[in-house]
Amino acid sequence: MDILKLSTDWAKAELFSAKMVWLFSLIVLLCALGFAYWGKTAMAKAFVIPLIVSGLLLISIGIGLYAANKPRISQFERDYKTDASGFVKHEISRTTKSENELKLVFKILPAIIIVAAIFLMLFPSPYWRAISITLLLSAVFLMAVDSNTAARNSFYRQQLLDSNAK
Repeated sequence: MDILKLSTDWAKAELFSAKMVWLFSLIVLLCALGFAYWGKTAMAKAFVIPLIVSGLLLISIGIGLYAANKPRISQFERDYKTDASGFVKHEISRTTKSENELKLVFKILPAIIIVAAIFLMLFPSPYWRAISITLLLSAVFLMAVDSNTAARNSFYRQQLLDSNAK
């Protein structure tokens, strides 16, 4: 198994996730623009600000993903050529840390979804409903992206562990 190719493919998949987050943020911002331009009801107007905030938050998440993983592609090659076993150990450590962070994310996002659903039921105001719905949709989207990230991270970590055992 080629560890360098495996690592590079993992980083490229993370860049793809960042691009998907950007695409979703663009859709969210276009929805905000649509509600602002064509929305006639109080409920439609209430969605504008929450959607803009959500879109900007998603853009920043995408930038973070991209900025963290783009340099890794060239860095992986340098580190692997310098010290292959050290590279594998470092990557195992990093993926273990990521796995623990993702476990926390999968506790926080469902909590956010539950709170948003409760707010949706308790507060009949158009603004609270728009905030709740936007928060629900954003959290569900992030859970979908993070579930793919968690699966990819676990697979990558397992491959590293298998190669390290040999």
